Order: sequence, then C-alpha cells, then structure tokens
Amino acid sequence: MNWENEKCVIVVDQELPIGLIANTSAIMGITLGKKHPEVVGKSVIDKSGMEHLGIIEFPVPILKCKGEEIKKIREKLYDDNFSDVLCVDFTDVAQGCKSYEEFIGKISCVPLDDLKYMGVCLCGPKKKVNKLTGAMPLLR
Repeated sequence: MNWENEKCVIVVDQELPIGLIANTSAIMGITLGKKHPEVVGKSVIDKSGMEHLGIIEFPVPILKCKGEEIKKIREKLYDDNFSDVLCVDFTDVAQGCKSYEEFIGKISCVPLDDLKYMGVCLCGPKKKVNKLTGAMPLLR
C-alpha cells in the first residue's frame, strides 16, 4: 500500500464506556494487522540493547461519533464506490460472545439492520476515508 495516498482511521461510538472503546479499538487493530501485515515495522533495539517489537509505521487516529453514524458509514461501504476501502467492523454481537464459534453462530442469525456498531476501522484512499470521516473529532 502507498501510505502517501492512503489513510487509516478507527471510529468508535463515543457513548461506550472507556473499557469497551479500548477493547473495540484493540480488536479492530489486530484484524487490520492480520489483513495488512506489511504495515507493521521491524523490531527495534533501544540504547540498552533491548528489543521492542515493531509497531504500525503510520498514525491511526481514533475518531468519535454516535453509534448511529457508524452504522451509516458501514452501510455506505457496501456501495461499489467504496470497494477499495478496507473496513473492519465490530458490533454488539461480537462484544457479547465468549468464543469465536459463538460469534459465528449468533451473527448468522442477526439481520444487517439489527446490528449495532461499536466501531469501524477504515483503510483506503485518503479522499474516500476523509469523505466518510473528515468532520469527526478525535477521541480525547
């Protein structure tokens, strides 16, 4: 990926408790790393000679909005115009499961309209990501 013209953001539901915001962001970040392992830099050595595992090579701002807005963003991403934007989503169904097998079983029974989005991670062309999220404030 050419990160000069690409952008990656995480958008979370600002009304979630801080622990769920942290969990949602972490889970989506792990999935991003699996989908694009090349974004993780090589391990580094500090002055004392100790190794630190590589981290992502570019910033990933965490933005906030209400859950309904996240759902609208997710729905726009099903349009062919946004097919080049990677979307990792995290829903209330996933949050409520204790195993991946449970998640697979439950998500297959929930219609798209009934999903409540806790967050999305978007990576793709900078213009398209900005069109979807450009007016959103940073989570602070």
